[in-house]
Order: sequence, then structure tokens, then C-alpha cells
Amino acid sequence: MNPNQCSFCGRKKSEVEILISGQNGFICENCVEQAHAIVKESVHEEEFSPATSIEELKKPREIKEFLDEYVIGQDQAKKQLSIAVYNHYKRLLHNKDENKSVEIEKSNIIMVGETGTGKTLLAKTIAKQLNVPFCIVDATILTEAGYVGEDVESILSRLLMVADYDVEKAEKGIVFIDEIDKIARKSDNPSITRDVSGEGVQQGLLKLLEGSIVNVPPQGGRKHPDQKYIQVNTQNILFIAGGAFDGIKEIIERRLNKQAIGFSTDKHSKVEEESYILEKLNATDLRSFGLIPELLGRFPIVTHLDKLTKETMLRILTEPKNSIINQFVELFRLDGIKLAFTDQALEKIVDYTIDKGLGARGLRGTTEKVLEDYMYKIDEIEKDLLIDNEDIFI
Repeated sequence: MNPNQCSFCGRKKSEVEILISGQNGFICENCVEQAHAIVKESVHEEEFSPATSIEELKKPREIKEFLDEYVIGQDQAKKQLSIAVYNHYKRLLHNKDENKSVEIEKSNIIMVGETGTGKTLLAKTIAKQLNVPFCIVDATILTEAGYVGEDVESILSRLLMVADYDVEKAEKGIVFIDEIDKIARKSDNPSITRDVSGEGVQQGLLKLLEGSIVNVPPQGGRKHPDQKYIQVNTQNILFIAGGAFDGIKEIIERRLNKQAIGFSTDKHSKVEEESYILEKLNATDLRSFGLIPELLGRFPIVTHLDKLTKETMLRILTEPKNSIINQFVELFRLDGIKLAFTDQALEKIVDYTIDKGLGARGLRGTTEKVLEDYMYKIDEIEKDLLIDNEDIFI
């Protein structure tokens, strides 16, 4: 062991900046950097590996079957999402072909549905199956460039972070823009003053959605003005937007009534079923809500999520792989307690959650409240715990 040279590359102490001593040798900073690169490459090599051929790609039916394991109901949304994602990654493989005669453009997706109906869960689950970088961005924090808040480019900063700053992987990722309805234009008329968190953000999103080379600040913007920008091509990034669009039902109803004047007025004068109304959703309604036509043109696929019924909520509570009931059963099992619920108790939990109007997200909070005292006195509980209808006081 020579203390004056690197045990790995043999460089002398005078030829390197630093020699780090180990138990049986020394290593220079150059070898440390190379070793780090090798470890990083081998660890992250399999982390994100989208299909490399059409044969490897999961078909729409397979994608939907996978979604069925985690998301209950919403068959129409799952079907449209599966087709869109399959076509998107098929397009990526097609665009690699140098002899292609047709250029296929991407189809971004916009999902409309009340809170807690599964918009975010759908996007998360689909990215998990495809094994591609995925990030969720909240549109409410975005403002027009130069104002307090985050620039639209920060969306890509998150995606880069998830892809461990590997630009090539990030450029094949999926971005879910949540609460897209919160950046709607504040009035029907184009504003002569600045709408910095509404129309201004929509204008800023246009270049990202269309497909262009964007300078992305790796650390997320204005707080580090001296940082070097990373260039990201958004042409192959799939954007999925979701929003509750509170009040969209009334807009659709107005449009349907307008179309019915002088014809089948009786059919439309009665109160339409909610599912029927949402099925009639199109880009015109989203434009009336406050999304600008240029933005809607970049979201060719518009899909909706149905309002959750009591039956669907009961299935969400018990059926998925990681259902809320299964999670609590597992928590109690760790203490050696066998937890079970009667059907009446589950119905009461669902009824209370529906009354609160929180959608599927509210099921966890209600179940937590029901089991609160039992969890507090976990050391006093007998080995078998059955939660009945009469045990639920909320």
C-alpha cells in the first residue's frame, strides 16, 4: 500500500487533488467520480424502461385490466385513457423510424370529474404500469412569468427531478396537471388587464403542451437566477390534465336546452340524469367554463369521470388491492388482532362519507374516526374485533 498514489488508477499524489485513505488502500477523486457514475448507472438502469418495440407495448385492453385492479368503476375514462396512452407510446416508437412517411402527433388528455372520483389515481396507476417518469403538478401554484408563484417551466423541473435529471428519460414521461380548472379565465371576455394566475398561465402552457424545446431551471426558477438551464424537448411528453370543473354540469345543461328549442323540448325540459349530462361534455363546454381555445386545441381527448354511487363507494372501500379496509386489517394484524366489519357497518361508513361530499378520499378519514378509540386502546382489545353498525358513532 503506497500512501503517495491511488490504489485504483496509480496516479501519484502530485497528479490529483485529493487522496482518500481506506483500510487497505487509497483512492483519488477521479476514481470516486467514475465509481459513482457506474453505481448510478447500474442502480437506475432498470428504474424507468419503457417498451422498445410495438410487441413489448401493453395493449389498451391489458392497460385497462391493470387499472381495474386499483380503480373501481370509471370504465369509460379508463378505456379512453388506455387507448390514448397506448397510441402515445406507439407514436414514440414510430417516430424513431427514419423512413417514416407520416408524422404522428400526440394527443394530450383532459379529465373532468368531481373531487375524489379517481383522476389522480388513474394517472398514477397508468404511469406505474408503463414504467416511465411521472409527476403531479398543481396548477394553482402557477402564475404568469415575473409574478409571485411558479413559472410553467417548473412543471418540467419536477419531471426532471423524478427522472434523476436524465433528460432522455424525462422526455418520454407523463405529467399530470391537477386542478386545471383553477386557471380558467376569470371572465368570458379576454382581459385587457393581466390575469396572472388564469389566462396568463394558460398562455404559458401552450408551448409546453404543443411540443417545443424549453429551457428548464433544474432547481425550479427565480430563487436561483445564476443556475444553468437544461433544455428539454416536450414533443414526446404526454400531458394529462384533471379538474373538478365545478359548475360544468349547468353549462352543459344550458347548451342542451339551447339545442332543443323548437324540437324535442319536452325531452330536455325535465331534469336530466347527471351521468347522461356528463356524457354530453365536449370542448365547447370547457371553453364556456374559461379555458382558452388555443389550450383546448392541445387537449384533443376530453373524458369525464362519473359521480360515485353508494355501490361504487362500497366497492372502493373493500375491493382494490390496497383498499382502505385491507390497510386497516393489516395494521391491526401487526398487533395480533383480527379486524372485521359487518356489511351494515361498511354501509354506514359510506353513507357518512357521501354526506360529507368528499368522494372516495373521504373514506379513509371516516374509517380512521370509526377506529380511533380501538387504535388508542389497542393493548386492551381481544384478538377478534368485529365492527358492527351499532359500534359506529361519528
